[in-house]
Amino acid sequence: MSATAPVKGPASYFPSIEQKYGQPVQHWLALLAARGEARHMELVAWLKEEHGMGHGHANALVAHHRAG
Repeated sequence: MSATAPVKGPASYFPSIEQKYGQPVQHWLALLAARGEARHMELVAWLKEEHGMGHGHANALVAHHRAG
Protein backbone atom coordinates (compact mmCIF):
# COMPACT_ATOMS: atom_id res chain seq x y z
CA MET A 1 0.00 0.00 0.00
CA SER A 2 1.33 3.44 -0.94
CA ALA A 3 1.95 6.08 1.71
CA THR A 4 0.90 8.90 -0.62
CA ALA A 5 -2.66 9.53 -1.70
CA PRO A 6 -3.36 9.76 -5.43
CA VAL A 7 -3.47 13.28 -6.84
CA LYS A 8 -7.00 14.53 -7.37
CA GLY A 9 -8.61 17.61 -8.87
CA PRO A 10 -6.97 19.88 -11.44
CA ALA A 11 -3.45 18.75 -10.46
CA SER A 12 -4.25 15.25 -11.72
CA TYR A 13 -3.99 16.69 -15.26
CA PHE A 14 -0.50 18.16 -14.74
CA PRO A 15 1.62 15.19 -15.91
CA SER A 16 -0.29 14.90 -19.18
CA ILE A 17 -0.22 18.69 -19.71
CA GLU A 18 3.56 18.71 -19.32
CA GLN A 19 3.95 15.74 -21.65
CA LYS A 20 1.58 16.98 -24.35
CA TYR A 21 2.60 20.65 -24.46
CA GLY A 22 6.29 20.31 -23.61
CA GLN A 23 6.37 22.89 -20.82
CA PRO A 24 6.30 22.55 -17.04
CA VAL A 25 3.08 23.50 -15.27
CA GLN A 26 4.85 26.50 -13.72
CA HIS A 27 5.31 27.91 -17.23
CA TRP A 28 1.56 27.85 -17.83
CA LEU A 29 0.75 29.22 -14.38
CA ALA A 30 3.17 32.11 -14.95
CA LEU A 31 1.47 32.90 -18.27
CA LEU A 32 -1.91 32.90 -16.56
CA ALA A 33 -0.63 35.16 -13.79
CA ALA A 34 0.62 37.62 -16.41
CA ARG A 35 -2.87 37.81 -17.94
CA GLY A 36 -4.20 39.65 -14.90
CA GLU A 37 -7.71 39.43 -13.54
CA ALA A 38 -9.49 37.89 -16.53
CA ARG A 39 -12.54 35.72 -15.97
CA HIS A 40 -12.20 31.95 -15.78
CA MET A 41 -13.62 31.16 -19.20
CA GLU A 42 -11.70 34.02 -20.82
CA LEU A 43 -8.48 32.41 -19.61
CA VAL A 44 -9.60 28.97 -20.78
CA ALA A 45 -10.44 30.38 -24.22
CA TRP A 46 -7.07 32.14 -24.37
CA LEU A 47 -5.15 28.94 -23.63
CA LYS A 48 -7.17 27.07 -26.24
CA GLU A 49 -6.86 29.72 -28.96
CA GLU A 50 -3.31 30.96 -28.41
CA HIS A 51 -1.65 27.74 -27.28
CA GLY A 52 -3.77 25.00 -28.88
CA MET A 53 -4.68 23.47 -25.55
CA GLY A 54 -7.63 21.15 -25.13
CA HIS A 55 -10.54 22.31 -23.00
CA GLY A 56 -9.92 19.92 -20.10
CA HIS A 57 -6.25 20.83 -19.80
CA ALA A 58 -6.92 24.56 -20.07
CA ASN A 59 -9.74 24.37 -17.54
CA ALA A 60 -7.58 22.43 -15.07
CA LEU A 61 -4.77 24.99 -15.28
CA VAL A 62 -7.12 27.93 -14.85
CA ALA A 63 -8.95 26.29 -11.94
CA HIS A 64 -5.64 25.61 -10.16
CA HIS A 65 -4.40 29.13 -10.90
CA ARG A 66 -7.54 30.80 -9.58
CA ALA A 67 -7.67 28.59 -6.50
CA GLY A 68 -4.24 29.36 -5.42
